[in-house]
Parts: sequence; structure tokens; C-alpha cells
Amino acid sequence: MPSKGKSQYSSHSCRSSSCVKIYLCSNPEDSVIERRALREKVFPRFREHCWSLLALDVRLIDPFESSDPNCWPDTNTRQQLIEECRKNSAGPFLLALVGHQYGPASLPTQVEVSEYQLLLQESQQAGVCTRQLERAYQRDENVVPPSYRLRPSVKSTCSPLVIYFRGATEEQENNMLYYEDLMKVLQTAVSLCVQNRLMSAERAHMFYRSALDADLRFALENCPVLDIISRCMIYVHKVINADGERGKQRNSQLESELKADTSEQTVLKTVPTPSELLSQLCDSFLPALLTSRQLLLYTTTTECDCRHGYTTARRRAYADSLCQQVLSDLLALTDSSNIPQVRGQAHVIDAPSRELAEQEQLCSILAQFYSIIQPEEEKSRAYVKGMDQQRPLVVSGGPCTGKTVFVAHCAEQIKAWLPDCDPVVISCFCSLSVNTSPKHLLSSICHQIAHRYEEQSLRKLEPEYCLCRNPNECSCKTNNSSVSVLDPHNDCCNGKQVCDTDPNFCKTPDSGPQELNSSIITVDVSLSELEERLASLLIQLPSTKHPLVLILDGLDQLENNFGAQIISSIPSPLPVAVKLIVTVSSNRTGLLQAIKLHYPQQGCPPHSASDGDSEEQTGYACIQLQSEDRKQCVRLLESLLISSGRKVTSGQQALVNQALTSCCLPLYARLLHAHTSLWHSDSDVTESSLPDGVHSSISALLDHLEQKHGPSLVARMASYVSLSRTGLCEAELVDLLSCDHSNPAESEGTVSQVDVERLLMDLKNFLIKRPIADLQVLFWVSRHFKLVVTKKYLGTHGARRKIHSEMVDYFSGRWVGGNEKPLFVNYTSEPNNEPDSQPFMFPVTEDVCWVNMRKILELPHHLQQSGRMEEMEHGLLLSLGFHRAMVQAGMVSELVAMLEAVEGSTKFLRERWLLARTLKSSACFLQSSPMHLPTVLEMTLLPYLDVFPAFEGYVRDIRKDRRKKGKGVGLVLCSSPCSVLPIRYVGPSLKTRTISVAETACIECDVVAEIMDDGSAWIWTGSVCDFEKVSVIQDQQELKFAGVKSSSKFLLFSTQCNKLFVWDVADPERLIEVKETLKTKSDSSQTLSMIEGFVSCQEMLCMWWKKESFVSVFDISSDTSTRFQCQSYVVCLVASLKNFSIYCGQEDGTVSIFDLTTSSLLGTCLNSTHSAIMQIILCEEEQEIACVDRSGSVALWDVADKKQPPRLVKENFSQGKSSSILNTDYSKAISTLLLCQTYQVTLWNTCSWEMWDQFSAPQGKTFTQAVLSLDGHLFLALLDHFPIILVWRVNTGECVLSLETNTQPFTLLKTASDIVCVNHDGCLTVWDLEMISAAGTATKMRCGVKGVAVEQTGKCFYTTDGSENVWRWSLDVGLPQFTFLHDGLVEKMQLSPNNTHLLSLSAGEIYIWQTETGENIARISGGSAVDVLITPNNKFGVSISKYGLSHVWKLPLGGIVCSIHQYLSDAQVSAEGTFLVGLRYGDLLAASLWSGSISKRFSCVENSERVVAFQCLSGHPDFVVVLTASRAVYTWKLSEETVCRHFQLPRMFHCQPQDFQMSPDGNYALLSADNNSINILDLSQVRLCSFKTEGPVIKACLDKTGCYVVYVCNPSSLEKSCACYLHSKLVLTVMRLSDRERIGSIHLHKNPSALTVSELQGMFVGYDDGSVDVFSVSDATIDVEQLIWDRENLKAEPKKCPFDREPLRCFYQSKPNITWP
Repeated sequence: MPSKGKSQYSSHSCRSSSCVKIYLCSNPEDSVIERRALREKVFPRFREHCWSLLALDVRLIDPFESSDPNCWPDTNTRQQLIEECRKNSAGPFLLALVGHQYGPASLPTQVEVSEYQLLLQESQQAGVCTRQLERAYQRDENVVPPSYRLRPSVKSTCSPLVIYFRGATEEQENNMLYYEDLMKVLQTAVSLCVQNRLMSAERAHMFYRSALDADLRFALENCPVLDIISRCMIYVHKVINADGERGKQRNSQLESELKADTSEQTVLKTVPTPSELLSQLCDSFLPALLTSRQLLLYTTTTECDCRHGYTTARRRAYADSLCQQVLSDLLALTDSSNIPQVRGQAHVIDAPSRELAEQEQLCSILAQFYSIIQPEEEKSRAYVKGMDQQRPLVVSGGPCTGKTVFVAHCAEQIKAWLPDCDPVVISCFCSLSVNTSPKHLLSSICHQIAHRYEEQSLRKLEPEYCLCRNPNECSCKTNNSSVSVLDPHNDCCNGKQVCDTDPNFCKTPDSGPQELNSSIITVDVSLSELEERLASLLIQLPSTKHPLVLILDGLDQLENNFGAQIISSIPSPLPVAVKLIVTVSSNRTGLLQAIKLHYPQQGCPPHSASDGDSEEQTGYACIQLQSEDRKQCVRLLESLLISSGRKVTSGQQALVNQALTSCCLPLYARLLHAHTSLWHSDSDVTESSLPDGVHSSISALLDHLEQKHGPSLVARMASYVSLSRTGLCEAELVDLLSCDHSNPAESEGTVSQVDVERLLMDLKNFLIKRPIADLQVLFWVSRHFKLVVTKKYLGTHGARRKIHSEMVDYFSGRWVGGNEKPLFVNYTSEPNNEPDSQPFMFPVTEDVCWVNMRKILELPHHLQQSGRMEEMEHGLLLSLGFHRAMVQAGMVSELVAMLEAVEGSTKFLRERWLLARTLKSSACFLQSSPMHLPTVLEMTLLPYLDVFPAFEGYVRDIRKDRRKKGKGVGLVLCSSPCSVLPIRYVGPSLKTRTISVAETACIECDVVAEIMDDGSAWIWTGSVCDFEKVSVIQDQQELKFAGVKSSSKFLLFSTQCNKLFVWDVADPERLIEVKETLKTKSDSSQTLSMIEGFVSCQEMLCMWWKKESFVSVFDISSDTSTRFQCQSYVVCLVASLKNFSIYCGQEDGTVSIFDLTTSSLLGTCLNSTHSAIMQIILCEEEQEIACVDRSGSVALWDVADKKQPPRLVKENFSQGKSSSILNTDYSKAISTLLLCQTYQVTLWNTCSWEMWDQFSAPQGKTFTQAVLSLDGHLFLALLDHFPIILVWRVNTGECVLSLETNTQPFTLLKTASDIVCVNHDGCLTVWDLEMISAAGTATKMRCGVKGVAVEQTGKCFYTTDGSENVWRWSLDVGLPQFTFLHDGLVEKMQLSPNNTHLLSLSAGEIYIWQTETGENIARISGGSAVDVLITPNNKFGVSISKYGLSHVWKLPLGGIVCSIHQYLSDAQVSAEGTFLVGLRYGDLLAASLWSGSISKRFSCVENSERVVAFQCLSGHPDFVVVLTASRAVYTWKLSEETVCRHFQLPRMFHCQPQDFQMSPDGNYALLSADNNSINILDLSQVRLCSFKTEGPVIKACLDKTGCYVVYVCNPSSLEKSCACYLHSKLVLTVMRLSDRERIGSIHLHKNPSALTVSELQGMFVGYDDGSVDVFSVSDATIDVEQLIWDRENLKAEPKKCPFDREPLRCFYQSKPNITWP
């Protein structure tokens, strides 16, 4: 058994690393099998553990992993690798394998001059030839201190590790002899120095030690103890008789050779043998460090057979046991550390706060590169201290002048510059932000300002103040167990208080604007609203005591002129106590011009230091950064060389000075350091050795790295980093570089972790780390690296797409080329059920998941850049996993923006819009409860699966995820929503927010045009997010518009100067002027002629004007116009393409018909009402026209014969209140005409031209507009002074839906697929017409559901709404099958246990129905029943009469068995079916169902107290549980008439008899549901349980299995501060009774009126609008069949019209067929 050293798994401080990097220290010759076993068996499982539970990656750095020993790193490189692991590993950093072989010593790569000369001197004095040693080393003066370095040729051929590992070839044997001779000379020289006391023995051992010994000592010696405590694992394996018989023979031969050479033995007597060095390492060095370093040290001893020695089988057996022990120790070390807690805290930070922390750390990182003090620093200091300025400071300069580093340094110094106040410094490096859109950047700046000022105020609070609204909330305890800080339901510390001693700073967020609270994340916010919020923050929060310094860097690097948008969003002039510092490159004139325009000269000279006279002409201060002084760059380069232990000769320095003369930039000096550090004192360097400029130096650096590491490795590494969105972690870089190439010829062999580490070490000064989403990623220190890499390696679009595509495959969890890339190896999973290597979320516990931030940040970017848009739409935008991860990460805004974007694939654009609107409406709720996202989406999407079939897979994923989780509440059948979410909302432009809409128009292809009061025109197309302005400039002036009309695919704009322009949707970039002279030039300039409308007929536009009696026809193709003169003012017009004629309706009721070809008048129609013609409808098939006049009358004319005058066919006059028509809507597809008048809406059948129906406006309201739905089953109407759009169902006349708008709508527009509501401010709210039809035509009862009965199979259920109807629903199709009609209102219903009969009670009569056929078997009268019951054996019915006899009768014929003379209230049939148990005057009685006599009476021995509630137990048929008025709980055994008292409720305990329920097994009793709590009596353990609910309980019941309690509560009373959509809804919750754990909850969209729970864990909820929802419980701990609904059954049903979905009517018998006396 191995002996374990004393150690403790103590925690260490968590490092700023997202990776556990472990250096594997070993002798490569003695550990091949062990190292391979660890790599293949241990570390994949350890990596899976760390990544899934701790969000940490794991990297094993094995320096000898490569199969080519020439690739093994030398001593210096290995030491750098060890140092890297020690500094940057988030956990253990060293794993050492010490075997029975010590390993060969290596030649030192570098020896100081003094020491080297000492070795030569002593050797030469002793007569030892040193010629080989002198040839092997070469002096290098560029090393500090000067040293002799091992020549590269000797270094490559005389590596002992390579020689001994490769085996005996002739070349290797020669190398081995040369190495042994050289090593013998060196060790002889060292031994002589030790003998002569010129060198210490400890120093001499440095020349004898093997790679294993040297690495271990470097890792454990001469470093801070805290850095290695409990972070090292060492496994020593001692093998006895390892070599067997062959070893003994070899040892005896060596001893004889040593005895023969006595002189050499004398000289080398001080050289320790390998066995001595190994013993010293294992027995002295490591045990001495065991306690102080808290090493995890194991020593295992293996004794081998003397003949065979250490066989391969024994080695493999040891390797297996080693793997088990190493894995166990690794898990123990990481689990005992404080990593989980720290990582957990990081994940509860919301996304804006996380970004704030990242920006602050990035500022600190960049400030470290400020190495040359610049004189401009004093100027910026003067600007910050000048509190009387209200203008920005612009830091300008050419490329690479260090603007970003300069402002980062200034940000770090501002608090020192302002010692008399407490400034708030916000640094935003915009170009380095994860999201560079203006909306995101402004939102981030607003959050940072509000958050930092909150922090300022909270530091002023007294210690005794608590941040929670309720101090009891801070306990975070539920069910006697602590809630994780990652629990989405943990709402502690939500309260905020802001106060300060500064009177200008006293603000309370609750009393101020909502935007001042940084904890509020608003998703549906426009750019203009963000601008207002920023202005409000800048005005209200900063003060003289707490000034704000806002630093914006990289605005000039943003695309699409985003930088100018950000600048225009900041107030001008700046508010008091606000300082703005902006960096702008000198060659970015566009942003400089935007700053100049936004901050004009204020009239007074700038107070701050200026940079010439240019500041006097601008309204901003300016600092111009110039190239540095050459001497400063020389000093910088010198310090960099010294820090790396290098220098240059005087001749080389001259070349450096010459290079710095041509380019004095700090970045160039750092690049020169990379080049000059490679020089030796004998290097042949010339002027061409140093590249000119930054870009050339970067390119030369990459060329050098290609020579050293291989061109493919360097090119791919640089490309991956450059094209990544946020940078790459080291682990990701290794994985990507390890991927297989699509072209094997390009491959340079497998890339190991060591290869990447060596490359990164060469780039450590230029590839730095920054925090992104709690991980450390690599990014270029300057954007110019990306520019050079792009030009050098990514010059073509194909090359970039290839790299992006490879990164897509990686982040998708696949190898490049399509091969699977197993990121983790799960040895416990089945072969066919391999885990996803890159899931969106890693489950930690049942309710806590880590979000794979790297995937959600990088994958969308690379999918888009690689052109794989369909994969992005399917794999991300319509992926439940992606949505869950984004919401969990607090990136709802980013997710919404991606869903609303129209770039790329638009196949499922409307589906994405619906998801976006759902997220927007639920953002507040999801912010606090992200784990509820699947439930929220399921409730929203399920009613619209027929409209959006693409969501069927999405819903299946939700249910699959719930089943996999084994916990939750799901939706089986979804009712119609009471309102429909809009799919789009388009806000107005900031410039038009205060301007009202004058006129709107739309065309069917989802294009809306608006004319504003200021004369501006805007167009919105359904595929874009914002309005586009229509601009026409003539004579250097922008024309103002007066109106807009639409027809077919054209929009016709009229200007205020009487000009017309036509816009064609087929050519949206062009406006065509309609050259029509309406009046003389003198009149046209004075009077505005308003165009009334136009109709397009092919390429001709037929236009008419207000108060004009002519029609103008303009031919677009020929640019000509024609006029047609009418008798009176033209009101409407229609064109016939078939007859090529136009019909002009006029003010006096006349219709004139013109031939467009001949321009002749064909005929005239005159309505008898002489009322203005409002609409003309062509019936070209019948060659008729229908004319609708202003009063609503319809006249039908026959116009078939052009030679004869039109003939009046039919005339229908309007009915009801007489009023003018407000609007009409005609649908030819459904032959329906809608006429909207003030008090009524009339529908006409245009086939027969008969009035179909008429709808009156609600009392006290009037209609303003109405439109038809697509199928004509619904119509939508606007009411005067009513901000809600109401939807009526045509066949019933019911108002079935309401569409919510923010303000009173201006008008409704209907396109081919949408309803668009235009508000007065120009906002557009867009609803999908198919969604409205699906919601409005959904089947539901006419009144609120009063009761629900469920069959035992759960396949069918019955509902009653208190009317004459009882509906039988089928879950197979999700629709009602039958409606059982009654002669009166239904009062009660009862379903037989075998589901064959349904009893209903109506007007005192009993109806018996056959459930399968809907037949009314019997109608019984004469009983005056108030309730009906059925016995458990399905054979008898019981009718309860209050004033007459109660009867027991046979089913289904109704024959009376017996009568019960006494009325028993709340009666129940016992489980055995032998007694009717009920209350009478407080007594509990049992009447025999055979005789009708009262045969049993509940009596208590103690006292005869009143019974208030009871329950018969189906699980125990002979028992009844009784609750008395004294709160005592009894069981009454009916057969023996025995009573047992079980529990006495506390006196102060409130019990509600109406809520009393029992589980069938008698284990649990529901006593009451009040005071925001539910009280349960656990009779199995005789204890009383009370648990808090989220609000007042509306309904509660126990399920039929006795496993759960289901309740509906109203949490909105507790969420007074939030009135958002979901927070204001009732919540249905399921709680398991055994452990009182909440299984799941779901927000109800309507008010429930009935609640029933079935035996199959189905919850049936009836609502007050007549609809029903069915939910199911998913609980892995309960083995009960779940209620499911398969939509495939519905697909098999033929498609039906909504009017045909009504259930089949089953009529009652016309008169009772059974009459009881």
C-alpha cells in the first residue's frame, strides 16, 4: 500500500484565472506508460468535472508529450512553463512522477563567464583537455551578466533526453559518445573545482542533476510558500530489483571498469551517482518540504522478481492504481478549495455589472503599458481640475501614438488629481467592448454611471442600515435548507437607498426617474430613450463633491458611423461637474467633424491648456499626442532588454538608434525589443536587420515565429485570435490548433499543449489577457496586429470564411472537417448517448447551471461571418438551449437584438420576431427568474403552433428538457390567450418624437408610410427595424410633404408645393415625379391642393383631388397625363383591368364610367339617395358594380352592356342609427364587406348583397374604425377615447380579444399579413393577422367555467359554465367533442367512476347521459334534487334533496332503491358504497344506501362537539376523517363505529372548513389556505406543517394520488414595485407533500374559476372567459404515468373552419321520461 505523506486540503486564494494548468514533471524515459495513462484516463474526466461544476478548464502540460524528442523543450523553457503554471493555475499546478530511474544530466545551456573560465582553468591545470568544452560553448556579451552559451549545433545533437529516448542507431551512438565525453570533461572540471574548494558542493550538483530533479527543485524552491501550499502532488515509486539478472551483470561490469581506471575514479570521486542523487531527492529533499509546503506526497514501493525485474505488466498495474489515486486527489484538491464559491459569486452578477468590472480591469491592464511619461498628461490633469468648463477634451494623435494607453493611465490617476472630492470615473473602451452597437454602448454607459453613484451613496450609509426591504428575507432559508446564491428565486438585497451629505446628491431612486436605478434592465428601449436617460443621469447625479469623468476610447474605430451617434447622444454643452474625454485618431476626420458640430464654440476662450489657435475655433479642448522623443524610446528599449536579461553591443545600439530615429513610437520600441533580444554579441546585423515601422516589425516578428514554430501553427494561431469576437482562452487556442486540417498536406503534425505554450511565451508582450465573462482571454495589445495578420494571412474572403467556419465547428462541439471533437470523455455514459462537448449550459445541481459564456459569445459571430446563416437560424436563433443560456447570462437585450435582426436567412423571420416580443414582455420577470424561460415560452407559443409550425420542434425540446430534468410543470392543452402579443414595435425617430402624424398609408407588402406635421416623410418596410426618411431635394432645398396615398405596389407622396412623387416597392431607391399641372403657377404656389386618392392600373395612376371634379391619369412609362371631367366632386374611384375602364364615385351620388383607351364617357349611375358614393366594388364575373353611399346604403348596378345605360339591380338601405360611414373594408376572398359607422359595424355578404349582421358599439362608446381579419371570422375595431383595440367574433358577436396599445391609436392599417396600429407620435405596433385569428377563433365556453370533471384515463374531461351546456373535451385532439344541452341552467354534474355515464342537474331535474355517444338516456323529474352522487361501483345514483326525499336509484334506468328522509348536507358516498355520509345540524350521520335509514352517528366520548368538516377515504374505505369545531381531528371507522382522536390543532391556528381536503391514503389533510400560507396536517407523522406562499392563495387542492398540493396565488400584491406582464399574473404552483419541495410553477394568463387535479398528475384549470388549460406534473421521484398530448393526433384530423370546430350538439329529451313521486 502506498504511504501517504501528511497534508491538508487547505484553500488558497483564487487567482484571476479560468484554467487549472498542471505541469507534469517526470523522467521521460521512465514514465511513458504512466504519462499516457494520465492523459487518456484521468485528465479528460477531471476536465469534465472542473468545466461542468466550476466553469474552469484544465490543461495538462507534459513537456515530453511529443513523439519527436527534438521537440522537447530545454531547461529554460521548462522552467518558464513551470512558472506559468504556478502563476496562472486556478488550482493545483504541479504533478510529479518520480520513478526508479533518475535520468541523465543535461549540459547547461548557459554558464557565466567567470564560472566558465574557472572550469577551464582548473581543468587545464590538472592536465585535462578542454578542447571539446571550448568548442561546445561560445561567449555572448548580450547576456546579462555575460555568459558562455551552448552552441545550437551541440544543443541539438547532445541532448541526453533525445539520445537515450530514441535508441541505438549509428548516428545516435556517435552522439551518445560525444555527449558522454563532453559531460565527462565538464563533470571532471566541476569535481576539480569542488576539491580545490573553488565551488560549493550544492552549486556543483547543478551540473549533475537530471531534468526531473532540476524541474522539481525549481518548482518547490525559491518561491513564495503561499504560491505552492496544497497545490503540488508528488508520487514516488521505488522499485526493487527493477533490472533483474541483466541489471546485476551490467552493474558488475561497470564496477570492474571503474576499478581499472583508478586515476579517473580519483578525479570523479566527488561526482554523485544517479542512484545517490535519486535517493537524496526522494529521501531528503521532498520529505523536508512536506510540512512547510503542504505537499501531497505518496511513496509506493514495488519489489520485483529477481529474474524478470520490472515487467511491463507490473508497470501497467502501477499506472492503473496511479490513475485512480491522482483523480481522487485532484478532485479533493479542487473541491476543498474556494474556487466554487468565488465562481458562484461571479455568476450571480448581472451582465451590465459584469461588463463594468471587465472595463475597469481592462483599464488597469492597459495602464500598465504607460512607460513613457508624456507632457500632455499635465494638460489632461488641468482639464480635469477645471470645474468651470462644460466642454469635452479630445485626445488626438496618429496611429500607434498611445492614445488608449494614455487615457487608461489618466483614468487611474484622476482620483489622485482630485483629492478634495470623490470623483466617479467611467472608462469605456468602446472598440474593445463585446457589443459595439450604439444601443448597447449607451445602455452600458448609463448602467455604469447609475451603478457607480449607487456605490458612492451606499458607502455613506450607516452600518446598521440593511439593504433588504425586509430583514427576514436575508436569511434565505426555505424548507430548513440554505438557498444557493445562484438560485434564481433568491431575491435578497433588492432594495436600494441613495443618500449623501451633499445636498445636490440627495436622491432616492424610488422617488426619481426609473432609469436612475441601475438594477433595472429594460429590454424594449429605443436609442432615443437611452439618449434621454443618459442626459437625465448626467444632469441629476454628478455634483461638485462627486464629479463624473467619462472617458470614451475607440469611438473612431466603430463601424457605420456609430461613434458619431454616441457623441450626439451626450448633452451639449456638458452638464456641470461632468468631464468628457474622447480619443480620436487624427485621420478620422468624420468623428472630429461630428464633435465639432455637436460642441460648437461657446463664445468664451477655453480655460484649459490649448494646442494652438485651433481651439479657439472649436467648442472642445484638444490634446495632440505626438511621436515620442528618441531618447525616451531608447531608454524604454534598454529597460525592456534589462528586464529580460539581455543587452546589445555598442554597434548594435547604433542600428537601434537609427531605427528609432525614423519611428519613435512606444509600440515600435516594444517590437524592437522582440527583435533585439534574439541578437547575440557575435550576430551579424545590418540596417536591414531591423524592419521599418510598426507594421513591418509585426510582420517580421511573425516571420521569425514561423521559422521557430512552423508557418502553419503561427498563421492559424494569429488568424484565430484576430478573427475571434472577444479573444480566445488558451484552452480554446490549443483545441483549435489541435484540430485536424481539411487538407492533410498542410498539417505539420499534432500540436501539443507545450507547442502552444512556447508560442504564447514568445508573444507574451503582445498577446495579453483580459477578463471576458469571468474567463481570461487572449487579445492583441494593439489593433495593428490584427491589421497585419489580416493582410498577411487573411487577405481573401475565402481565407477568412475558412477560419470562421473552423471556429464554428469548434464552438459547436465538432472537429474541423466535421469529425466529432470530444471535449470531455464521460466514462459512465452509454456509447450511444455521448454528452455534447460544447453544451450551452452545464448542469451543476438540480436548479443551478453554468452558462457556456464562450459559446454564446463566439458562436453567433462566427456563424454570421462564415455565411452559415441557416445554421445560425436553426442552431441558435430557434434553439431553446441558446435562449436559456442567453437569458441565464443576463443577455436578454442581445438575444432580442439577434432575433429581430434581418441580416442573413429570413425563412423564420416572423417566428424570431414573436420570440423577441415574448422576451421583451417577460424581461423583468426573467431577470429575476431565468429558469422559468421554458415555461414562459411554452405558454406563449403553444396556442400558435398552427400559425408557426416551426415551433413544434421547439416545444418538443421544452418538454424533452423537462422530462430530462425530472421536475417541473408543463402545458398539455393551452387555451386561447386573452390578448395577442405584437410581433413588432417600431418607435419614432428622436427628431419626430414630439411631432404628430398627419397622414399614413400602407400597401399589402408590409410597407407603411407616414407624413408628419413638420412635413417629413418616413417609410417602414416590414423587414427592417426602423423608419427610413424620404428626402427630396430640389433647388438646394428639401421639400416638405403634405400627404401620402397608396394603391397596389405604389405610394404617392404630395408635397406642400403641389408636387407629386410616386414610390414603387419594386424600385425603393427612386422617387418618380408625377408631372401634372393642376393649376396655374401663380395659383399653385398660393393654394395647397390635397390629393384625395389614386388607383393604379398597370403603369397608369388614376388620381383625384379633394373638392375637385376631375380625375387625372398619369402614365409612368410614357410620362404623360390625361384628364377626365366629372359632374361633381370626385369622392372615390375604382379601375377595371379587364375592361380598361374607371368608375368615378361623386359627391352627389353619381357614378361616371370612362373608357381609359378612348377617354370617352361610357355611362352614368345615380343613386336614389343622392348621397356621396364612398366605395365602388367591381363584380367583374357578373359584370356588376356595387355602390356604397355615405349613409351605408348599397345599390347594385348591371353594367354588362356598354351600349346601354347601367341598370339598377338591387338597392338596400341602411338600418339602425343613421350616421356617416367612417371607413369600409372589403375582402373579395371571403365575399364580405364591412361598413364602420359611429354606432354600428355592418357586414354585407357580397355574393347575395344581403346584410349579414350588425354589431353595436359598447354602451357609452363609439366606433372610429374597423377592419376585417384575413378569414373574415373576426373584425377589429377602434373606439373613441379608448386605447385598446377590441376584436369581435362574427358568428357569436362576442368581444374575444383585446390588443393593448400604449396610447390612443391614430389609425389601423391592414397589410397582407399584419395589422399595424399607428399612434399619434408615429409609433407602429404590428400584430400578425394569423395569430389574431388563431386566438380569436379558439374554442371556449360562453361563460366562466364553474366545474371540471375528469375521466380516470385523463383522455377526456367535462366542463360546465353554469349555462345550459356541458362540454366533453378530448385531449387527443385538444377540442370539445360534444355539448350536452339542457332545458335549464346546469347546477351540478357528476361523472361515474367507469366514465360511462354523466349525471347533470338542471332546474331540479336529473339528466343521465351516455358519455361515448352523447345520448340522453333519461331525464328524471320530481326529485327536487340539489346534488347528485354516484356510488363507487357505478351501479347506483344518489339524488340529494333539501326539502323532499333523497333517493337512491339504479343507473341508468332511474329505478328507486330506497329513500332517505333526512337531508344531509355536504354528503359523500363512502368508499365501499354502503353509506351516504353527511352533516345535519352539526352532527355527522351515515345513512344506509340499502334501506335509507340513518344507521350510524359520529359521537365523541369527551364531548358532543359540532363537526365542521369530514372526508371519506378511498384508500381506506371503512374510515372517515372528521374535523370538529374544537379543531380536533378524528378517524371514524364506520363498520365498528369506533372513534380515534389523532390530533388537536393549536387554539390560535386558523382552520377553514371549506378548504378541508384529505388525500386518498389519509396521510395528509389540507386545513386552510390563508394569510399567504398553506397549512397541511401530516397524519403519517402526526405533525402540522405550514409553509409560505408567494401571495394570497386563490385556490388550493390535493391531487388524487396524495403526492402533491396544487395552489393558485396572487404574487402581484407582493410585487408592488413591478407591474410588468408576468409579475402581475396569478401563479399556479405544485408542491410535493413528502418533502414540501416546489416541483414547479407556471404563470396563468387569465383568472381561474375552477381547479381540478386528476389521478394522472394532470391539473385542469377553468377560466372566467370559458377556456380551459391542462397542465401536467413531471416528477422523477414519483412513479406515476404522466398526462401527455400528442399533436400528431390533431394533424390526422382534417382542417376545419373555426366555425365548424364547435362541439357536436347532443339534445336532451323533450320531456322527462322518468317522474318520481
